[in-house]
Amino acid sequence: MPPSTRPRSDGIRSRNAILDAAAKLATVVGLDGLSIGVLAEHVGISKSGLYAHFGSKEELQLATIDVAFAIYERDIVRPALAHADPVARLRAVCENFVSYVERDSFPGGCFFASTLAEFDTRKGAVHDRLLLLQSDWLRGLQDMCTAALATGRIPSQEEPDQLAFELNAALHLANDMYVLYRDPIFLTRARHSIKTRLPE
Repeated sequence: MPPSTRPRSDGIRSRNAILDAAAKLATVVGLDGLSIGVLAEHVGISKSGLYAHFGSKEELQLATIDVAFAIYERDIVRPALAHADPVARLRAVCENFVSYVERDSFPGGCFFASTLAEFDTRKGAVHDRLLLLQSDWLRGLQDMCTAALATGRIPSQEEPDQLAFELNAALHLANDMYVLYRDPIFLTRARHSIKTRLPE
C-alpha cells in the first residue's frame, strides 16, 4: 500500500471503531448524552482526536445512527432476504430481530427502540433521520407481509399493514421487556407469537 493512502485507511478504521462504540453507548446514555467529551472518555482518546472525526455533537449523533442502521441491516435484514420463500423470509427477519436482542448486540437493547423513544417529540436533523429509517423498516416489513400473504399459506384475512404492525409490536415489546427485566421469557413469548401468526 502506498504510504500516502495509509493515514486515510487508518482514519477510516479509527472512525468506524469510534462509531461502533458510540452506537453501543447511545443505548445506555441516549443520543443526547452522547457528547464529544463523554465518548472521548469512553473510548480513551482525547477530545481533539474526536473532533478530527466529528465537527459537532449533531454530526456525531447522525453518524452513530447511520452505523447502527448498517449493523441492523447486516444482522437482521440482509440474512432474511437470502430466503427465496416469502413466508420463510418474513419469519427470518422476525427471528433475526429477536436474536439480535438476545445476543445483546447493544447493551441497551434495540438501538432504534431506545433512540426513537428519546427523540420522537423533538425537532431537527436527528429526529428526521430516525423517522426516515424507522419508516424504511416499516415499509420493508409491510412488503414482506404482502408477499407472504400472497402465498395463501398464512391463515389471515388481515391487510399486510396490520400484520406488519402486530409483528413489529411483538418484536419491540419483547425488546422493551427483556431490557427491563433481563428475562428471556419475553423473547420466548415473542417467538411464540411469531410462530402463531406465521406457521410452518
